[in-house]
Amino acid sequence: QVRLVESGGGLVQPGGSLRLSCAASGFTSDYYAIGWFRQAPGKEREGVSCISVSSDGTTYYADSVKGRFTISRDSAKNTVYLQMNSLEAGDTGVYYCAGNPGPPPRNWKWFNWYDYWGQGTQVTVSS
Repeated sequence: QVRLVESGGGLVQPGGSLRLSCAASGFTSDYYAIGWFRQAPGKEREGVSCISVSSDGTTYYADSVKGRFTISRDSAKNTVYLQMNSLEAGDTGVYYCAGNPGPPPRNWKWFNWYDYWGQGTQVTVSS
């Protein structure tokens, strides 16, 4: 059974940094995709970033986080990271990692494609 566990959220001042982790277990293949999504109160869930956990490690980013966030993976630890720099108040929300076997679809933000979800971790950017 696939399990995804997020960690690393917290309270940070504007301009600060956080690194989120998504520990994955239970995938029967080394070829899967992990996406990061976030949801702020009263807003729809939105895709933040995605990585194809395979030899090519293709990455994808929402325009709102390009240049500030970096997604990466440690295959030995089956963990995907989201390094978030220059955080803004608009980055506040609950961050979820989600996964599914295979390469991500062209529209990697389509959350219905992801069968497996973590419990979420709160990120609050405030002074």
